[in-house]
Amino acid sequence: MGSRAGVRWATAALGVTGLLCAVLGAVMIVLVPSLIEQQVLKNVRIDPSSLSFNMWKEIPIPFYLSVYFFHVVNPEEILKGEKPQVQERGPYVYREFRHKSNITFYDNDTVSFLEYRRFQFQPAKSHGLESDYIVMPNILVLTAAMMMEDKPLSQKLLLTLMFSTLGERAFMNRTVEEIMWGYDDPLLSIINNYLPNMFPFNGKFGLFSELNNSHSGLFTVFTGVKDFSRIHLVNRWNGLSKVNFWHSDQCNMINGTSGEMWAPFMTPKSSLEFYSPDACRSMKLVYKEAGVFEGIPTYRFVAPPTLFANGSVYPPNEGFCPCLESGIQNVSTCRFGAPLFLSHPHFYNADPVLAEAVIGLHPSDQEHSLFLDIHPVTGIPMNCSVKLQLSLYIKAIKGIGQTGSIKPVVLPLLWFGQSGTMEGQTLRTFYTQLVLLPAVLHYAQYVLLALGCALLLLIPVVCQIRSQVSGAGAPPGPAAFAHLLERGPGPDLPASPSFSAVPGALSAWSPLGQRAEPWALRPLGLCLGRGAFSRILRGLFSACSGWHGYSRLEGLQVDLGE
Repeated sequence: MGSRAGVRWATAALGVTGLLCAVLGAVMIVLVPSLIEQQVLKNVRIDPSSLSFNMWKEIPIPFYLSVYFFHVVNPEEILKGEKPQVQERGPYVYREFRHKSNITFYDNDTVSFLEYRRFQFQPAKSHGLESDYIVMPNILVLTAAMMMEDKPLSQKLLLTLMFSTLGERAFMNRTVEEIMWGYDDPLLSIINNYLPNMFPFNGKFGLFSELNNSHSGLFTVFTGVKDFSRIHLVNRWNGLSKVNFWHSDQCNMINGTSGEMWAPFMTPKSSLEFYSPDACRSMKLVYKEAGVFEGIPTYRFVAPPTLFANGSVYPPNEGFCPCLESGIQNVSTCRFGAPLFLSHPHFYNADPVLAEAVIGLHPSDQEHSLFLDIHPVTGIPMNCSVKLQLSLYIKAIKGIGQTGSIKPVVLPLLWFGQSGTMEGQTLRTFYTQLVLLPAVLHYAQYVLLALGCALLLLIPVVCQIRSQVSGAGAPPGPAAFAHLLERGPGPDLPASPSFSAVPGALSAWSPLGQRAEPWALRPLGLCLGRGAFSRILRGLFSACSGWHGYSRLEGLQVDLGE
């Protein structure tokens, strides 16, 4: 009886356990996706209680600015009208530190902030020193000459005289540090005295002097706390809902995010749009391919060929004109009127005429394309590399001797790459909480469901085995067995008793576990004699009773008759 009760308890335990596992797995399949979605939405919004808030406030990802200069090899020949030849120098690498301040939350689900940037030179990562000299166009002289193109000849001659007095030339030889962070120029001092609002520089002129220890404007973005559909989108920049640099409302629109985080749950149909104060415009990147970064699934977004296309190739860009060849964007309207152009490095993805006009340029998709690798579930960048080139349009201006016989050309000044990669403890935490944990839950729900179904399917098997063992393993008492030996098969006892006979029916077994006909033993007893056969039979049943847990066959005496 104890054995049967144990089997019943085991069967019940299997049923309960299987049912619980199956139900739990089914519930997880229904609820886990929504729970993960809720957790992601909770932790990517701009809120002090979210996991990503500190990451948003103090970006833990190390950013680097790598600058490559185009050293002009033949400045004198260019003044004579020959084709420019340049040599790429660098990279000169700077560690970029970012932090947000003046963070203010508003009732309309927005937050405003200033993001400050500071750059620190990294000699170990650089191919050169900040003391290296670079020959490049004198932006102040050539810009002033271009501005005087339509002025009276007398004013041009006066400007030429001033250039000569100050020792200004069309090309200059300056150190990397001076070009980057500024140098004293007497021409700039005169311009600031007589035209104080012409250039946004005080005392020194440098291509990156505005960026170091400064911010990129006051951003106001949506937090996503009240309305998730607008999370991270820019509401205003410097109080403006659109800029006024360009010639169409579409080009002046401030679209997308501030370029740090995007809305979660991306698909291959998603795009990355952001506003860049440095480019004075919004930019849109498109999906290219799925990938994996340090075990984290990512989507790679790249610049479309139309990003810097002119209006004739891509009509929506008409507002950025006046344009030259396709593939470069005129940014003079937001760069103090200087004829500066923005493009991909080495005029990659631009009209081939541009690269052919300058010796030493070699556009390459691998080296000069930009990309952002985004974790699609959270919208957080894992790996990014944004590469842009700054060029100056130069030509001879009649009446200004310093410009000589320069043929019209878009001459590259430098190109830079801003790169950042999630790493260290930040990467490990991100992987554990936003990749590993959801993956474990995803697989656990199916494992529990499968385990529960397997346990439930095992119950009928256990019941069948228990039924068979109950019918076959409970041998009859000694008197009943002796009676059957004497009786033999009859009309109420089949010659071949079924294995599943009800308890009390005889089902004898041989020591080898094979079923035997009890009435077949009587002739054997007659041959062996009563005493011998009785001993054999007693040993047989002793073995069988020991096998099935019975021990009441001792002293069995069977009258075999004559």
